[in-house]
Amino acid sequence: MQDTDAAPIRVDTAADLDALVDDHDRVLVEFFTEGCGACASMEPVLSVVARETDVPVVLVNPRDDPVLVDRFDIRSVPTLVLFERGAEVKRVADGVVGAERLVEFVER
Repeated sequence: MQDTDAAPIRVDTAADLDALVDDHDRVLVEFFTEGCGACASMEPVLSVVARETDVPVVLVNPRDDPVLVDRFDIRSVPTLVLFERGAEVKRVADGVVGAERLVEFVER
């Protein structure tokens, strides 16, 4: 399913993130920081994923709500975490990931 209007959703707090994860069967979250070149490079890739899948893509800077760093064990950015029915099912923290690989990551 393609949604040409879909775009990543930015959230600022753990509560906002929890609400989105609770409201959807699957959610892809990118943990990023401002000034991170690899994170900035992921934005267009994440836009493609948002358009080409029915999975909401969420961007959150754990520096905005530091509890996120410990809660999700964020050791590097970008870190991409896929949630299904509220639980983390897989993650990738390999730097820049291509759109095709990320679409497969989300859909499998």
